[in-house]
Amino acid sequence: MNVAILGCAKIAHLHAKAILQIHGLNFKAVWSRTPESAQKFAGEYGVKSYSSIPEMITTENIQIAIICTAHPYHANPAIQAMEAGAHVLIEKPLASTLQDCDLIIEAARRTGRKTGVVSQRRWYQPIQRMKKAIDEGRIGTPMLGTVQMLGWRDRSYFEGDAWRGSWKQEGGGVLVNQSPHQLDLLQWMMGDIDEVFGYWSNINHPYIEVEDTAVALIRFKNGGLGNILVSNSQKPGIFGKVHIHGSNGASVGSQPEGGAMFLPGKSTIAGPPVLDLWTVPGEERLIEEWNQADADEFNSVDSMTWYFKQQLEDFKEAVLNDRQPLVTAEEGRKVVELFTAIYRSQRDGKPVKFPLQPEYNRDDMDGRLL
Repeated sequence: MNVAILGCAKIAHLHAKAILQIHGLNFKAVWSRTPESAQKFAGEYGVKSYSSIPEMITTENIQIAIICTAHPYHANPAIQAMEAGAHVLIEKPLASTLQDCDLIIEAARRTGRKTGVVSQRRWYQPIQRMKKAIDEGRIGTPMLGTVQMLGWRDRSYFEGDAWRGSWKQEGGGVLVNQSPHQLDLLQWMMGDIDEVFGYWSNINHPYIEVEDTAVALIRFKNGGLGNILVSNSQKPGIFGKVHIHGSNGASVGSQPEGGAMFLPGKSTIAGPPVLDLWTVPGEERLIEEWNQADADEFNSVDSMTWYFKQQLEDFKEAVLNDRQPLVTAEEGRKVVELFTAIYRSQRDGKPVKFPLQPEYNRDDMDGRLL
């Protein structure tokens, strides 16, 4: 199957390297909104660069297109690729607005193309253990879910790319860029959301427009509750945790991120994800054994590309076997719906009921522009 990358930002290099490791995928071409970027990227990997998406898809017989453009610019290239005949895998988040999410989903239904959203942390072994325990009912019904992600982004980070820190170019701050993985894991394990109340703020980044911190309370449709605390304003590194507590009193939890902040193209993942909470009856003493096994696996692979590779393998198999990928566009929309609800809640000063629909009669970017 022939693969193209659309958008040549730093994250695109990880996808390119993952493609090259997968049997049955051929990296053929790249496109960028900036032709010079596409030409440089193509030269590094020995593929062709294009200035037209339909021409690239048709000429190179592209079956899978991976969208790596900045968040507000996912919809147009994704739709063009689908209309030209390719299935699309889109970097997180699916889009920065619900309107763009729905345009992508509608195009997929109209063209019959598969769509997926990159959420490679679902393949982390500790996360897999948590999900399996929940699905098997070993904690009863998931009734309390918490997400905490405390990290730091300095001025050089925002000045490293012109689009960072802007509402229109980035679409948002910590909620849109750094938190989608954790938000995805929370809703994947806890289930559908009924209502959200939230606040966001810029605590110590006065040179950017977007938020660096957000908090929220959630009521899930199963009656469960949730809490979110995410921030780019806390030094020195990153500590991300997802904990799920069940109706039988048992809990499972993981720290998917720990140590130095990961920056694509500049740094590597500091350490393996770990289970940091496990009180399932009869399994309490297994956490140390599991963490050692998971660390051994993590350290035996290239952690920078291994989990991208797992998701690409899943997407390839979804296309070949005409099934849905693990992380569909509809799943990706749930993350956008969640962070949009937090923006709207602060704007309106009240809880936001689900489901959310796009707002077509306002120009405040769903509450981002106060």
